[in-house]
Amino acid sequence: MHDIEKQIIKLLQSTPNLTEDQLSHETKLSMDQIRRGVEWLRQKSLADVTDTTNLSYSLGKNGLDALKNGLPERRLVNLVKDAPKTFDEIRSNLHGPDFNAAIAHAKKNDWINIEKTDTGSKISLKQEPTESQDEHAISLIDKAQKPRLDLVKSLMERPDFIIKHEEKTKTVSLSETGKHIDLEKLESGAIDVEADVPHVHAARIHPLKDTINEIRETFVHLGFTEINGNLSQSSFWNFDALFTPQDHPARELQDTFYLKDLNAKQLATPTQIKNVSNAHKKGWRYYWDIQEARRMVLRTHTTCVTIKHLADKKPDEARIFSLGRVFRNEKLSFKHLAEFNQVEGVVVGKHMTLRDLMGIQKEFYRKIGLTKVKFWPTFFPYTEPSLQSMVYNEKLGKWIELFGMGIFRPEVTKPLGITKPVLAWGGGIERIAMLKFGVDDVREFYNNNLSWLRTATKCQ
Repeated sequence: MHDIEKQIIKLLQSTPNLTEDQLSHETKLSMDQIRRGVEWLRQKSLADVTDTTNLSYSLGKNGLDALKNGLPERRLVNLVKDAPKTFDEIRSNLHGPDFNAAIAHAKKNDWINIEKTDTGSKISLKQEPTESQDEHAISLIDKAQKPRLDLVKSLMERPDFIIKHEEKTKTVSLSETGKHIDLEKLESGAIDVEADVPHVHAARIHPLKDTINEIRETFVHLGFTEINGNLSQSSFWNFDALFTPQDHPARELQDTFYLKDLNAKQLATPTQIKNVSNAHKKGWRYYWDIQEARRMVLRTHTTCVTIKHLADKKPDEARIFSLGRVFRNEKLSFKHLAEFNQVEGVVVGKHMTLRDLMGIQKEFYRKIGLTKVKFWPTFFPYTEPSLQSMVYNEKLGKWIELFGMGIFRPEVTKPLGITKPVLAWGGGIERIAMLKFGVDDVREFYNNNLSWLRTATKCQ
């Protein structure tokens, strides 16, 4: 235990419940040392800290004027004390806001009558006024006495009448454990060998990041090279180059985050634009709009990075993967997020077939510890044939959809000058992490629940 803590405990054992200022004065320690020592004791459950706020009031500019000359309503009743007065007569003595305030508060206190005549309104005294609450409050504040809250409430509504001061103090007291600490035993150097050791939470990698690292390492072991791309992409590479028609539901605002008033200036080469346009006109039989292709989006998948890389490099053989954040305008739920991590692998080769793709998929899953895998026919706009990989979840006792996969359609590859078959597959990393960590709500990875983060076992 630090000497600062010992000094604080010793003083509080003899004089309980002291403020930090009092602790500093009595121990001759600085305020920084006192605050540090109190926080150490609080974390060890040896001290309790109570926050209190003391309110006080002083008179403002208008309050000082009211103390000297009387409140506006008091000056009003003094004017009409001997005889009724017209509004004009009163205005000659009470100027500006004082006139309205005087009438309002005098009526509220039931001090005056207002009578309408042919020549105008007149004010007369209704009853002899006693000291009002506002006057009493001003008197107490002037004498440095603290008025009740209900007395100052009305004055607080008047501008510049009173000023509220808040003084916050921390009162420190010892817990039951702190009260019974034997300082002499501590100072003698005696060690309690049965005392609990402090919990140490060593730094560790976030479970989701751990999964991402494992997937990246697995791809590298399988002979793949990682490529990267921007989080924002033109609709051309995110949709058009992948043979997704411009009227496809996935391109609507309900499914995509568009960047407002931002369009791509440079889409692709003139040849690439021309060939993609022709593929859409021939395949989908509609007018392809280049302005729609210029719209910038937050990428909805990592395939846009992959296809641009293939279009630029045109490799005869390649094993590449891309991994990163993607964005979908999804309703948040236990299995859907608007922002998540996705990985995609691509193999280019002369004799690549769907059987090769399924074999690579099985090997990938085996390396990350998922052994029960099967494939299901499905549809994707830019692959044909297309499959959905299914992994058996032992905990749930059912098959779970994971990665989508297929061979890029000729309508995707040929316009971009890619002549060899392209095998592609990909999906969300959070779903794999859910399987590995036994999590049934994907939002758990982003809740920052320290108790779970500290106890989650490392990916194996």
